[in-house]
This record gives sequence, structure tokens and C-alpha cells, in this order.
Amino acid sequence: MGAAEVGFVGENRVMGTTPPTRLDGARVTMFVNLAPGQLPTGATRHSVNDFAELVAHLAIARYDEAEGEFYLFYCTGGWAVLTDTCHPTEAEAVAQAEFEFGRVAFVRMAGSGGDPEA
Repeated sequence: MGAAEVGFVGENRVMGTTPPTRLDGARVTMFVNLAPGQLPTGATRHSVNDFAELVAHLAIARYDEAEGEFYLFYCTGGWAVLTDTCHPTEAEAVAQAEFEFGRVAFVRMAGSGGDPEA
């Protein structure tokens, strides 16, 4: 599945772990489990000590009250949020993830809908 293609969470269809439905109070719409050894490219600098060693998952989420804002969350193996970036569209959040980690294949959370502006 390419980065432009988005899979859906279903029974036994997603390898790795599935995030909670909300992270930091925001509703998760998409996620990716980074492959072992898939390190950041260094294209973006984060102010988190040991960021490259800690980040294991990425998630795109929206706060209910924040229309037109999509957050790219960088998470630990246990889905604790390390940091985030904000983007005007879901597609731009995906592009940021690819800029930082190379090819990634996001999986859409069931019932999350899509980005009407993507």
C-alpha cells in the first residue's frame, strides 16, 4: 500500500498496534506504525530529547473544536504523545510525515471519515 493509498482498520488486517481513539483529547483519524529502524530523516528538528529513539508511531488527529486543523502526533511505543505539528489539511499532515520519515503507509481508523479538503 503506497503513501497515497490509505487502508482501513479491520479485524486482523493491521500489523502492529492500533492507537486509542483519542490522543491528547483529539480524535485519531489515521495512524502508522513505523517499521523497526525507520528513523527520522533529520529534515525537521524537534525539541525532544532522544526523539529518534522514542518515536514509534505517527497519528493524524483532529480536536473537535478545531475546524480545518489536522495534527500530526509523534508517539512512543505506548502511544504517549511526544510532540506534534499542525496542518491545514490531512494531506499536508501526511506529506509532513513523509518529509520526516520517508515512505509511510497510513491506516484510516474505522468511522473516522476523510479529509474533505485533501
